Amino acid sequence: MTAGYPARVINPDDVEDAAIIAESLSNPDRFSVLYERHYTVLYGFAYQRLGKELAEDVVAESFMAAFRARKGYDTGRPDARPWLFAIVNQHIARHHRRESAHYKALLRMKHDHGEEALADRVAGIATAQTWRQPLLKALTTLSRKDRDVLLMIAWADLTYAEAAQALSVPLGTIRSRLNRARRKLREALSDYPQEV
Repeated sequence: MTAGYPARVINPDDVEDAAIIAESLSNPDRFSVLYERHYTVLYGFAYQRLGKELAEDVVAESFMAAFRARKGYDTGRPDARPWLFAIVNQHIARHHRRESAHYKALLRMKHDHGEEALADRVAGIATAQTWRQPLLKALTTLSRKDRDVLLMIAWADLTYAEAAQALSVPLGTIRSRLNRARRKLREALSDYPQEV
C-alpha cells in the first residue's frame, strides 16, 4: 500500500462466483460469499417445492455438497447459480414424494387471512384463491422433469440456458419440456375463469 492511499475495499458483489470458488480452494472461508449471495433464492425455490420443513435442510445439504465438489467447478462459467440449482434440484429429487405431498397439502389448506385490511388485499386474494388450487393440482400432474424445468424458469428465474446447464440437458430439451409443461398447465386450467 502506498502511503496516503487507503487499501482498496473489495465489494463481494464485484467478484464473479467462479473467482470466489477458485479462491475457496486455498481459503475455504471464501465459499461463504456464495452462501450469502445465493442462499435466499435457493431457499425460496426449495421452499416453494417442499415447504419450510425440508427446504432449510435441502439447501444446507446442497451447499455442503457444493463445497465438497468445488474443485470440479468449471471456472469458465462465471455465474454459479445454474450449478447450485442443479445441486439443489438433485436434493429435491430425493424428496419427490414429499414434493407431491406438499402440493396436495396446500390444496387442502384453508387460508388464514389475518387482520390485514380487506381493501388492501381483495384483488390479490381473489386472484390467488381463484388460481391456487387449480395450479397446485396441475403441478402434481406434471412429470418431475417437466416440473423441474417449469419451476426453475418460473420460480427461480433462470434463463433457458441456465436451466439447461443446471439440469445437464440440451437447450432443445429445456424448450420441449417447458412447452409440454405449459401446454398441460393450460389444459388443466382451461376450465377456470381468466379474470376475477
